[in-house]
Amino acid sequence: MKLFHLPAVCVACGLALVACGKKSPPPMPPPQVGYVVLRAEPVALVSELPGRVSALESSDVRPQINGIIRRRDFTEGAVVRAGQVLYEIDDAPYRAAVLTAQGQLAQAEANIRSTELQAERDRQLVKINGVSKQEADNAEAAAAQAKAAVTAQRGALRAAAVNLAYTRIRAPISGRIGRSLFTPGALVQTGQAEALATIQRIDQVYVDLTQSAADLLNLRATLQNGGGAARVQLTLPNGAVYPIDGQLRFTDVTVDQTTGAVIVRATFANPHNVLLPGLYVRARLAEGVLPRAVLAPQAGVTHNERGEAVALVVGRGDVVAQRTVQIGQAVADKWLVTSGLQPGDRLIVDGLLNLRPGARVTARPAAAGS
Repeated sequence: MKLFHLPAVCVACGLALVACGKKSPPPMPPPQVGYVVLRAEPVALVSELPGRVSALESSDVRPQINGIIRRRDFTEGAVVRAGQVLYEIDDAPYRAAVLTAQGQLAQAEANIRSTELQAERDRQLVKINGVSKQEADNAEAAAAQAKAAVTAQRGALRAAAVNLAYTRIRAPISGRIGRSLFTPGALVQTGQAEALATIQRIDQVYVDLTQSAADLLNLRATLQNGGGAARVQLTLPNGAVYPIDGQLRFTDVTVDQTTGAVIVRATFANPHNVLLPGLYVRARLAEGVLPRAVLAPQAGVTHNERGEAVALVVGRGDVVAQRTVQIGQAVADKWLVTSGLQPGDRLIVDGLLNLRPGARVTARPAAAGS
């Protein structure tokens, strides 16, 4: 009997030894994540806007009379003064018109004396029935008409003198004059479509910026809350920064119904004529300073399937929690957070792949630059 049971006992012992040799696998360690601690810090609010340069003053030079240009008295591209003669129109017909008006005025003035004397005689004769009352009234009317004719002829002489003065086309404003579109010998007329030239004052210039109405309201709120005056910096088309800051001066009173944008105007000193009218520029509008702003690295903010901005933070017990956040403008490589995150939150910026809310993690400060 003992020989019969010996192999079964050996088999049982062998199985027990094999079972004791196998160990269960250790549990997976929590995933490692890197975080940054959010802090409240002062942040300068800056908006980048497209803009166009326009002259502080601009005036088209146009003829006020018809005639042939006799000469041009300026150099294209030069600075001209208000009142400076720019063009001279042939004045011969206008001098003749002045002489004609002078002669007609003298004739009208001479007619006054005779009509007044006739009216005075008729007033005396009507008393003794020497003339009829009708004839006396007619003499009085003739004297009055003679006086009116003198007034009319004085007006005609003044108009002729004005037209003569218009033969010298003068600069309406001071500034830099552009190219001349007409040369001596050209016929010019009042009301013509093309200006002779254009004068622009560009020692100071306007820059018209396009800003959304919502951003404009935020800008006004910031300025009213002590943000200071809004300064503007320009970036030129070649990438260079214009060395002189501008000042915000004016906002349009109407919002474009199609784009929801409004025009904001800034002024810039332009002593070296770097800013030319029509130039396209990029403007950085310094809107003020938020004393306690929260900035979140852009690597730590994603968007869910509904398009909402979300962030993962390390909560109590190193458990991941998800926050829905509201973000404003970008400040360098960070987002300005308006709600959803607070100073002291540990925002996860490394190890986000396949990370889910509620998971336990091993948290460590993220490397600099994350």
